[in-house]
Order: sequence, then C-alpha cells, then structure tokens
Amino acid sequence: MTPPTDPITERLQGCYTGVLHDVMRDAGLRDFVLPPEIRPILPERRLCGPAFTILGNRVPGADPHQTLLAWTGLLSTAPPGHIWVCQPNDHTIAHMGELSAETLQARHIRGAIVDGLSRDIDFLLDLGFQTWCRGFTPRDIVGNWLPEATDIPIVIGTARINPGDYLCGDRDGCVVIPNDMVADIVSQAEAAIAKEDLVRRAILNGVDPQQAYLRHGKF
Repeated sequence: MTPPTDPITERLQGCYTGVLHDVMRDAGLRDFVLPPEIRPILPERRLCGPAFTILGNRVPGADPHQTLLAWTGLLSTAPPGHIWVCQPNDHTIAHMGELSAETLQARHIRGAIVDGLSRDIDFLLDLGFQTWCRGFTPRDIVGNWLPEATDIPIVIGTARINPGDYLCGDRDGCVVIPNDMVADIVSQAEAAIAKEDLVRRAILNGVDPQQAYLRHGKF
C-alpha cells in the first residue's frame, strides 16, 4: 500500500497550533481545541491530517469474541492518510495498543487521538506511532466495549469533529480545523508565520518590541 500524499497535511506540518489557534479565533471560530488532558506520547512529533472518526460505548459483559470481531473490523475500515479519532465514551479501558497500532501504521494511518486511555506504550513508542490519550492502563476492550459508528460527527471536550476535518497537534495541544475552511486557514497561518519571522528579526536587531508590533502588526 503506497502512502497517500495530501498537500494540506504537508502544509499543516509546517504550521504550529498557536498560530492556527490565532487565525481561527480571529475568524470567529470557537471550541476547536481538544482538552489539555489529552496528551501525545511523542510530544516532539507533530500530528496533522484529516480525521477518521469513531464512536463507541462501554458494554460490560459483551461477548469477548464479538468485541474482537467488531474491533478488528473497525481497524480494517480506517482510510490511509487519516488520523484515527475515537470518542469511546469510556475512561477505564485502553482503546489503542500494540497490535492495533501496528495494523494502523501498516495502513498508513498517521496516528491516533483517543478521548480515553491506551496501553502497550513502550511498544507504541518503539513503533513511533503517535498516540494522543488521557492516560494509560493495561485493561483492554475484550468483553467490555463495542463500536457504534464511524465517519460521523463526534465531540471531544467542547470540540466537534466532523469526518474529514483536519487536526493539528503539537506540544501545546491539538486544534480541529473545519474541512471547508482548512485551505484558507493554512494560507493565513503561513502568512502569519512569515510576519512573525519579520518581528523576530526586528527584535533581534534591536527594535523595540512595541515598535516591531506596530511596524508588522503581529506579535
């Protein structure tokens, strides 16, 4: 399977969440930042790409065979070049682990964002499979959880994520960018970064920071 190329994803890799946040704030968008408790296991690695959304629920006492059939079937539907974004409605069991990550990585999934827990973290780190989650546990989904739907709108914290919306995450956090606005937002973010470079250069050359702000309209 050949890794897909996506110009928007590649351009987002050159942006950072602070500038994306400011552009979206100035555009009047609200509630597009994921909760700060959801953190990356590889904080030095940026994660950008379109969302493949998953919704599910805890089902204690579910048939173990059925939970594994549902989970493995779910893995096979993830489209290459996307980010696995899961609202499991559960903070007690792991919703990402070694075999799942290896499967997704082989399908060229860019990483995972889970509003819940993960496990096998040493293996995920060795794989280099970027995973955002709230914490870790050895408990798994077997007999405990079933998916409800994919490619539907989900909510994580106060952020609504539609299928195909873009996400960009770095050490500061993760933002959700509406698919129908992403090209314009990226262009504005790139322009803002260029202005910030001018401000930085001016300050390093001895210009007063307020004067640098007034000169370039950015700080």
